[in-house]
Amino acid sequence: MNKREFLLELERYLRSLSTVEKNDILQDYEEHFTFGIEEGKSEEEISAALGSPKQLAREILADYHIEKMETSKSTGNVFRAVWSVIGLGFINLILVLGPFLTVVSLIFAGWILGISFTLSPILVLLNALFNIGTFEWFDLFFSLTLSGLGIFLSMGMYYVSLGFINLLLRYLKYNISIVKGGK
Repeated sequence: MNKREFLLELERYLRSLSTVEKNDILQDYEEHFTFGIEEGKSEEEISAALGSPKQLAREILADYHIEKMETSKSTGNVFRAVWSVIGLGFINLILVLGPFLTVVSLIFAGWILGISFTLSPILVLLNALFNIGTFEWFDLFFSLTLSGLGIFLSMGMYYVSLGFINLLLRYLKYNISIVKGGK
């Protein structure tokens, strides 16, 4: 594969990036070819040394989404980063997606529990309004206790969620370094 074919294929796989970022990356790889030619290598040797443009683009996109996740920890950025790391290899489907879905499910359940406990007094009052004669003070006090517990649980889930995102970021970076052949 010559320089032109390599860069066109790489550009095609990087289409989801902005034009400026894509051009910067392509410029870097054009420099790889320039330096390689100065060292006496052919374009085919250089492209073979760089590897598959498709795999290279996957690694670039994974790094890009991880970097984006570091700056803005929105839900969309988290899912895009996880998905791009999964795209690096089939084994990541098991190593990344399985634990990710498990922990996200547990965190989601914790949030639901905290919110439902917090809103429990409203349910007791609605029950008293629609079922006159069934109100008991014990139910109200018990629901207020649950509400307090729900507030504490929700605050705890907030910190658990932040911790999970930071841990996930470190895990994804580690996974990318393993896929790239680093330590």
